[in-house]
Amino acid sequence: MIAFLRPRHRQVLLVAGAALVAWCIHALDWSWLPAYWPLFLRGIWATVWLTALTTVLGLVLAIPLGFAQAAGPWFLAWPALAFCTIIRGTPLLLQIWLIYYGLGSLFPQFPWIRQSDLWPILRQAWPYAVLALTLSYAGYEGEVMRGAFKSVPRGQLEAARAMGMPRLTLFRRIWLPQALRKVLPTLSGETVLQMKATPLVATITVVETYAVASRVRQDTFIVYEPLLLLAVVYLAIAAVIVLVFRHFERMVPTRTA
Repeated sequence: MIAFLRPRHRQVLLVAGAALVAWCIHALDWSWLPAYWPLFLRGIWATVWLTALTTVLGLVLAIPLGFAQAAGPWFLAWPALAFCTIIRGTPLLLQIWLIYYGLGSLFPQFPWIRQSDLWPILRQAWPYAVLALTLSYAGYEGEVMRGAFKSVPRGQLEAARAMGMPRLTLFRRIWLPQALRKVLPTLSGETVLQMKATPLVATITVVETYAVASRVRQDTFIVYEPLLLLAVVYLAIAAVIVLVFRHFERMVPTRTA
């Protein structure tokens, strides 16, 4: 009976969703969309690349942060723990503002920075947004990786050491692959949360999807339509993220050789 009802429920939901979309298209005011569509595409692209770049960079930082807490000496474990605690204990918006208004206002005071080739980049807002989002992701995932590294069976590690396997090879072939396999489902959800955190960078003038919707609302005084389009865009990006991580989960073997 349940197997029979589940497809029926999906059909009902699809029909209801299609009806809702059709009503929104015909009943709401979308006359503003052609004029702002290029700007929306620019904002969507900014959301996508901000999410992708900061996720990759954040994970690269999270791995040593987690490993230092799980197996490193105390002089590496304590700074890693302090970093993760500070990042997880303070609002992301505060971190963005501290980096942008802190480093952003500090760099112009040095003539050698203003005269360097990096100044055209440092004077923009997006590098500080990337830095803030990367550190935030690293702080949260560093704690996740700590638990993943600690969950690897100690017997496998001791057996590899008894066979004379070098520490770097042990980390690369046993410790890291098993830890990553354990955290892939968690990383999927954390990456979706990272995508939903990107609207905060609009507060430092980075033009992403939410910033475009806010501009439409300010220019046209149309409220609901831009927000509905914004919700659809975020739902679509979140669905792609989940599918990508599920693909990675299927690629990872369930057993180690």
